[in-house]
Amino acid sequence: MGRFRLDAHVKILDKRVVERAKARGLDGIVYAPHFTRLADARARAERFSDEDLIIIPGREVFTGDWRNRKHVLAVGLSEPVPDFITLEGALAEFERQGAAVLAPHPEFATVSLESHDIRAHRDRIHALEVYNPKYLKTHTERSVELAAEFELPSFGSSYAHLRGTVGEVWTEFDRSLGAATAVVDALREGASRSVRRRDGLEHRLRCGAEFTHLCYENSWGKIDRLFLSGTEPTHPDHIAYGGRFADVSVY
Repeated sequence: MGRFRLDAHVKILDKRVVERAKARGLDGIVYAPHFTRLADARARAERFSDEDLIIIPGREVFTGDWRNRKHVLAVGLSEPVPDFITLEGALAEFERQGAAVLAPHPEFATVSLESHDIRAHRDRIHALEVYNPKYLKTHTERSVELAAEFELPSFGSSYAHLRGTVGEVWTEFDRSLGAATAVVDALREGASRSVRRRDGLEHRLRCGAEFTHLCYENSWGKIDRLFLSGTEPTHPDHIAYGGRFADVSVY
């Protein structure tokens, strides 16, 4: 029986990431960088994909404003979707495009879907993340509880912002998936899978490094975004979106 090992959420992609993914035995990764338009993520994914590693572009959309943002990961989009739109607006657009909708790091920090969000939109969500290296034990336990409560399939990812974390966690399907479209279908259909991760001292050190990076992102990194960077390329007012999302923009 074939298997397919997917790191379902990676933020970085270059030659070293590809080499590490292959060394870790991965068959595919979902590449979903922050504040990057779909066309750019797709072009980079195509550049680094080959017969040994399928790279699927995704969008972790920041719904809501900076004070009340909830991240939702869409895989298999055919058209661009901006950040800073309402949760309902984002989910409606994902549904229209037939994307796989994943709930990353639920109830984690202040950037995630809460239980009431999952309850309200359960039929539009295809899987819920139960582990990534930024999780503490309590986060893992709570995510597992939520997946069971709402009877949603699970997934796991490295959520890698650092190259060395790629492949620390993966979602393993019990069948071969030979193309990006097959991966999207498997996520949407709730195909049988298990969440697996590495263990030991190296894994704990990788977790620590990712958690430290998270602290940076939510301090100086956030200040840079808010005050230094200007309008993001994924802002709904950007010319790339042609005003399509004006009615659901939060800014």
